[in-house]
Amino acid sequence: MKGLPLDWVLEELKDIARVNPDWVAEALEDMLKEQPRLRWALVVSAYLDGRINLGKAAELLGKHRLELQEEFLAKGIPVRLGPRGEEEARAEAGIWERK
Repeated sequence: MKGLPLDWVLEELKDIARVNPDWVAEALEDMLKEQPRLRWALVVSAYLDGRINLGKAAELLGKHRLELQEEFLAKGIPVRLGPRGEEEARAEAGIWERK
């Protein structure tokens, strides 16, 4: 960002989000629509950090899970299949129970 230090902007956005989360969410969603490479990097980073699973990553990127799985494999991104623990298994089971 020209003129504004990135660390400062990120901290201020967190503060604003506490008071007006819709403002920040809308602005970030607009930005991510205009910057598909950033959206990709954000989703892949969250996936690699284990914060989201492959299905959620596909949803956020507007792709089918199998399509994204193939894309990850082609790019050398490790693919995690199935839950990694009891908590993740329970979360996945809860999704199926609601359907």
